[in-house]
Amino acid sequence: MNLRIILFVLALLAFLSASIGGFLYYSSLKESALKEAERQAVAHADMVKKNFSAFLSESIRPTKTLAGMHALKDVLIQSDESNLASANAMLDHFQETLNTDVCYLMDPQGNTIASSNRNAPDSFVGKNFIFRPYFQKAIKGHSATYLALGITSGKRGAYYSHPIYSDNIKSPVGVVVIKMPIERTEKELGPDLDRIVLVTDPRGIVFISNRKDWLYHSLWKLTENDVSEIAESLQFGRGPWVWIGLEQKNNNHLMDRSGNTYLFHKRQLDNYPGWHVFELRDAKAISKRISDPIISVTGPIVLTLCLLIGLSVFLLYRKASYEIARRKAFEKALQESKERYRTLYLNTPAMLHSIDSEGNLLSVSDYWAAALGYRREEVIGRKLTEFFTENSRKYAEETFIPAFFKTGFSKDISYQFVTKTGEVRDFLLSAIGIRGEDGKIKRSLAISFDVTERKRAEEALKNAKEALSLYSKDLERQVKKRTEEISSILRYTPAFVYIKDADGRYMLVNSRYEELFGVQNEMIRGKTDYEILPKDVADQFRTHDQKVVSVKNHCQVEEKILQPDGLHTYLSVKFPVYDESGNINGVGGISTDITALKKAQDQLRLLSGSIMDEQEKERSALARELHDELGQVLTALRIDSSWMLDRLKEIDPKSALRALSMCELIDKTIEEVRRMAFRLRPGVLDDLGLIDALEAYATDFERRTGITCVFEHADVPDVSETLATAAYRIAQEALTNAARHAAASHIEVKVEAQNGGLLLNVVDNGKGFNLFELSESEGFGLAGMRERANLAGGELEIHSAAGKGTRIVCNMPIDGGMS
Repeated sequence: MNLRIILFVLALLAFLSASIGGFLYYSSLKESALKEAERQAVAHADMVKKNFSAFLSESIRPTKTLAGMHALKDVLIQSDESNLASANAMLDHFQETLNTDVCYLMDPQGNTIASSNRNAPDSFVGKNFIFRPYFQKAIKGHSATYLALGITSGKRGAYYSHPIYSDNIKSPVGVVVIKMPIERTEKELGPDLDRIVLVTDPRGIVFISNRKDWLYHSLWKLTENDVSEIAESLQFGRGPWVWIGLEQKNNNHLMDRSGNTYLFHKRQLDNYPGWHVFELRDAKAISKRISDPIISVTGPIVLTLCLLIGLSVFLLYRKASYEIARRKAFEKALQESKERYRTLYLNTPAMLHSIDSEGNLLSVSDYWAAALGYRREEVIGRKLTEFFTENSRKYAEETFIPAFFKTGFSKDISYQFVTKTGEVRDFLLSAIGIRGEDGKIKRSLAISFDVTERKRAEEALKNAKEALSLYSKDLERQVKKRTEEISSILRYTPAFVYIKDADGRYMLVNSRYEELFGVQNEMIRGKTDYEILPKDVADQFRTHDQKVVSVKNHCQVEEKILQPDGLHTYLSVKFPVYDESGNINGVGGISTDITALKKAQDQLRLLSGSIMDEQEKERSALARELHDELGQVLTALRIDSSWMLDRLKEIDPKSALRALSMCELIDKTIEEVRRMAFRLRPGVLDDLGLIDALEAYATDFERRTGITCVFEHADVPDVSETLATAAYRIAQEALTNAARHAAASHIEVKVEAQNGGLLLNVVDNGKGFNLFELSESEGFGLAGMRERANLAGGELEIHSAAGKGTRIVCNMPIDGGMS
């Protein structure tokens, strides 16, 4: 009776353990699956957001391109049949190429005058869309993107609009619109099996969804004001916008009217404030997805477990006898020990073998046979030494095996095996002897380790050490050679060289420095500039050294040093010295005497200034001659031609037409002569000053080239003729370069007075260039601008990079000096 109670209690405990374990397993699996579902939902929501944002942005650039087409500008300026046909052809081309719903063109009053669907029943031609926000933004000069339901077509779409400008009109003359279909993107959302994907506007109206019955429904309850605004905008048709019935329970869950719970995640659409991507997962579907596999998998397991428990109870009952149980336990333990030993011996990942006193193989492990490429049957009974190399075989038969069977122990014996494929491999062997009842060693138990790769590595390491030794010696030789070369450079260079520590104390100077300042290297080491140099020179050195440390980069400066033969100018290149950690621990400098070069530059500058003055005089004289002499002659010809035209109108119509052509040709020639005179030397520069001259030139430049040129100026005082001419010519050259080389569409010219100087900025949006890759001929214009700025006492900077446009900044003193 007691045995039955014990067995019953054991069975009950086993059942409870299995039940608790199953519950814990199910709970853990459910939690893990919910987390995985949430992670997948977040990833899918991010993917939908990314794809939809890419879709919304892919047609912005084509819309801008379409807005720049001359065919659309022409029909907006002059709406005749030829221009309208060209515009419709252009709209058709873009519609077919981009695979859009429709491309159409509107005038400033919002009327559609051309459309790619002009022949369709739902044609937009003649329709007025002035109420649409995308038109209202575009006609004000801004690009726009708008999501809405088409009023005419009844189809959803993404609308992209862009203003159209005429060459001579600053405000837009019309708006071009591209409508992309939404359905193509909506198909990528997939079916709504257990995942619902929504795209909603700021008020919660469902505009895109993989659940069709939710389209144009409201995700949240709408106020009367919301309904009124939505109806007035016509963005989503004329309603009604029924509430889906969802309410938010917490941060991640929604509940509908039927009590169904959804796990949801939302993401904000890029560049569309208030528009969100929602992803909803049915909580019941997620739980069912978890429970069904568990039931199908764990059901048989539970049934099997119950059967095993019953079987165990039966076996325990049958083994109630202590003697039988002990005997069977011993037998079982012995059998398991044998099996473990056999398994360990045969399957261990090491080379195990056993030989008798004659050296014949009694057993080998699977790993032993596999390592040498044999089957076990092929090696059992053969001598172990048959698989050795000749040297290893001789050592084993004459020394190792006889000694082992006397001592019964060996460790780390090195020998070589030959595999079945003929490969020689190195091994280390350790073995113990197994003795019989008579105390003599009957067999061995040996383990071998493959050390082939280790020996190869050791050999490679040895070779590497030898190579490293040779390399070190060669490196020492090169260092010695470079040291001698550097010492020679420091000793014989005409420049003076020095290195200072972080506190400005000298660590090294070359022989030229010693000669120039009358000091010795040993005397100056550890001292600062103020201890060995005049104060004005020390101030220069210290200021420039601190600049290098502050900017953490090299710099190039000019320094003045008074020498016995007069004041000398030195071009100094100063650079930071870094320690092993990458921190600045000193400053180095190389200074070259450029006094003679500076004098030559001054003389060259004076010569260049004289040449430019002569050029301006020659330009002015030539402009006057063109205007006064040639202009008067052409005017006289124009008067005579007009007289001839009046006389010939009635008596000779053909000759009258020729006279009319002569009048038009003379008018063009007079205008061209005026332009040439203006470009040579604008009279407005001499009569009205720099600002009016630049404004006139910018207007003429925009008219000639078609490039938008914006001129701005602040309160600029009257400047000298030299400064005005320099600023005018620099701006003229900059605009000419932008038109010839930059392929720019927009240029800004700005002139202002700043800190006692005249600041000129010319900025274009062209393709830019690399200053260091210009050929010598290509750089003449830039060099001329720099020369004019230098002659006026100023400086010119050029900032440009490929694809980023060009910016030219010129700063010149108004009254001979700038702060």
